Amino acid sequence: MREDGTSRSDRRRGNRVEADELLVLVAKGDQKAFEDLYAVVSGPVFGLVRRVVRDPAQSEEVAQEVLLELWRSAARYDPGRGSALAWVLTLAHRRAVDRVRSARSATERELRMARRSNGPAFDHVAEEVEAGLEREWVRRCLDRLTALQRQSVTLAYYDGYTYREVAERLSLPLGTVKTRMRDGLTRLRNCLGGVA
Repeated sequence: MREDGTSRSDRRRGNRVEADELLVLVAKGDQKAFEDLYAVVSGPVFGLVRRVVRDPAQSEEVAQEVLLELWRSAARYDPGRGSALAWVLTLAHRRAVDRVRSARSATERELRMARRSNGPAFDHVAEEVEAGLEREWVRRCLDRLTALQRQSVTLAYYDGYTYREVAERLSLPLGTVKTRMRDGLTRLRNCLGGVA
């Protein structure tokens, strides 16, 4: 019993009657009635959805969807077939079950896709062989360069030095290194043209 003398069952019966009356008004487009109905049914709707869906964030989403659907479809409520609260909770239960089924289907789809694509995305052996052949081709092309061209290209492209740093390491003028590098890269490009 509460201070006002009402028992829990009296309050539930009162909420049920209130929800019935409010839903009829909501069906006529009464926004204030919807606010009042929302206050009466939002707790039970969320509780039911939470028990079915379990995830709190998704439960909130589903509860909001149910309450939106309630506003849109209030005119379909038939007081002769049961209480408004029962009708609203049926909507909530259906929507929650749909969400669970949808999530389960998505998970199953992802698992099927993962099983289908379980094989290697590419042939590792073939990739390694190709990479090895390409490395060998590059080595052969580098061997065709002059010593200065090979040193310059190796320092710049394999060791990451700038042209200026290459010039300093080889004790050569910067212009000479740039010219040798350009000539070397042109010869490499021509040599490697057979790879593509």
